[in-house]
Formats: sequence, C-alpha cells, structure tokens
Amino acid sequence: MVEWTDSEREYINTIFSTLDYDDIGPKALARCLIVYPWTQRYFGGFGNLYNADAIMANPMIAAHGTKILHGMDRALKNMDDIKNTYATLSELHSEKLHVDPDNFRLLADCLTVVIAGKMTVKEFTPDMQAAWRKFLSVVVSALGRQYH
Repeated sequence: MVEWTDSEREYINTIFSTLDYDDIGPKALARCLIVYPWTQRYFGGFGNLYNADAIMANPMIAAHGTKILHGMDRALKNMDDIKNTYATLSELHSEKLHVDPDNFRLLADCLTVVIAGKMTVKEFTPDMQAAWRKFLSVVVSALGRQYH
C-alpha cells in the first residue's frame, strides 16, 4: 500500500481541480500517439491517424482521451486502494486488448507534459510535480498489475 502525505494529497487534488478534461485528455492522448507512433496500433478502429493533424482533429481520439482522464478520477477517489480500483481495467487491457503495459507510462508522461504546459512554473512546483509523478506511477503500476 502506498503512503500519501497530506501535502501530496493536496497537490494531486489541486491538479485535478484545475483540469479541463475535454482539453487535457485529448491533448495528452494525441501527444502520446504522435510522439510514440507505435501506440497507434491499439486505435486501428479510430479512423484517420495518418499524421499529427489528423490525430489532433480525430473526434474518437478526443473522446477517448477525455474518457481516460475521467477514469483517473477513480484513482483520485480511491487513493488508498488504487491497485484494486483498477483491477478490472488492468485485466481488460491485458487479456482482451493486449496493450503493452509500457504504454501506460508513456501516456502518463504525455499527460504530465500537457498539464505542465497549462500551469505556470509557480503553480506546477517541483513538490507538486513529485506528488503528481508518484500518483501516476501508482496508477501505471495498478494498470499493469494483471501483466505480472
């Protein structure tokens, strides 16, 4: 079980309270698909992913990016049991979708870049970033749990 300090919880809640899910989610997923093009193989049914402009304008990518970010709300609400909170989702991505678990880390990195780009340096402090990375590491580990 992960131990969270009060300040880490506060930082993570602060980040979530500032997120525009319909902006950040699509941008993070699109960035992941553009920067790491091999991740596109899991989105074959999403239509045109031929270049960065097509990915950025793809409504199915945007909708899934928003869905992913809303799915992270479950981790926020269950910070003391993220592993079990994502057990079913881990199984889905492992057994049915066969997603490479490293892709969760890549998406987490892209999400961090997008969030950092929206916040000022004074807002996204090193301490806040450390708490955010810890949170994402726990989420990534929980999503990859079924693979171990």
